[in-house]
Amino acid sequence: MGEQDLLFLNRMVVERLNLLAQARSTVQLAQFAEGDRVQFTANDRSIKHGMIMRLNKKTASVLTDDGQNWKVSPALLHPQTPV
Repeated sequence: MGEQDLLFLNRMVVERLNLLAQARSTVQLAQFAEGDRVQFTANDRSIKHGMIMRLNKKTASVLTDDGQNWKVSPALLHPQTPV
């Protein structure tokens, strides 16, 4: 294969991977709705609790109980467990 063919093939592979990632994210987001109580682990390993305010294309906007706004990947969200 020539350079142009390899560049074209690379572009097609990247586009397909992006499409698969977007489809996976959409399926994961479908498990949640606005107003759902959720929890997730933040970068500092603390567990945050909050409510989904909006479902975006790739993330969920979560308002935590301490008043912070987060955009969280649906793969990191879990329904809030009762305390």
